[in-house]
Amino acid sequence: MFFASDNTGPVHPKILESIVNASDGYAMPYGADDLNAQVTAQIRELFEAPDAAVYLVATGTAANVLSLATLTQPFETIFCAPEAHIHEDECNGPEFYTGGAKLTLVPSVNAKMTPDTLRASIAGEETRGVHGPARGPVSITNVTERGTVYSVAEIAALTKIAKDFGLATHLDGARFANAVVAQNCTPAEMTWKAGIDVVSFGGTKNGCMGVEAVIFFDPKHAREFELRRKRGAHLFSKHRFLSAQMLAYLENGLWLDLARQANGANARVARGLKQLPDASYQFEPEANISFAGWSRAGHQRLHDAGASYYVWNDDLVGDDPDEILTARMVADWSMSDENVDRFLDLIRA
Repeated sequence: MFFASDNTGPVHPKILESIVNASDGYAMPYGADDLNAQVTAQIRELFEAPDAAVYLVATGTAANVLSLATLTQPFETIFCAPEAHIHEDECNGPEFYTGGAKLTLVPSVNAKMTPDTLRASIAGEETRGVHGPARGPVSITNVTERGTVYSVAEIAALTKIAKDFGLATHLDGARFANAVVAQNCTPAEMTWKAGIDVVSFGGTKNGCMGVEAVIFFDPKHAREFELRRKRGAHLFSKHRFLSAQMLAYLENGLWLDLARQANGANARVARGLKQLPDASYQFEPEANISFAGWSRAGHQRLHDAGASYYVWNDDLVGDDPDEILTARMVADWSMSDENVDRFLDLIRA
């Protein structure tokens, strides 16, 4: 009953096997390994982007901040939702790696920017001459940090506004697979066909040990990203172990299978909770993250039984057993139906 994070789940056996196999013998370092060439070709095919520049890093933070640094001047500002991962969870990494660029928080609805709020926020910057920041790229988090999902049409509407102002668009895809499954679309449809310039294609949260792909659909950014990756201490010497993970992740659509399992587990939780008279959802669960509320007594039974999840902005300690407290739950690929059902039974008890 481990819903604390999809970062906490195990590595998929096929990915572990691929890492072990990659350790046989010798391979050139720093991305010159044969496996990396295979990964690059497969990602280009998957995204229908034969000229894309493809790079691997070990963390989602590195993927996001190095991508944004490549697109952003130090005197510019990056537009994102207040709930964006780059704002809530990157410890000022974008500001550090860009050399001082700021973030402009765009008002959101259900953790998603809207065309109107984005246009107004962009128009509100670059109005004070040299005294204020210049306009920089737009960053979209999909799946959002509240479990909602931007549709392909919503992404296209945002990128159109960015392009109206001559701005690039970055997609934070730490849970990209979950978003693709939720929208039943292709990787190309959610990215460059919708106007995205660069995407961080996540693997770590979806069954990998630690690997993310950065994909620039315009290869003109390739050289700068390579230099920033090295200067930022994110170029692996034994790069083949990143390549091996991504290769297994892509093989036979494993990345989609794992996302379907995670999304399915979250949907099973949602179906059970929605049958309870006192349960409520803050956001409609669309992928593998839920924010749901139920009684303190139910929370206490779960914690006493060893369940792991976050009580969101609430204190589990209190006197009223019927008070509704909100939980943040994230399902990963390994969550079984039996564990989900036991979780729900403890709430119902």
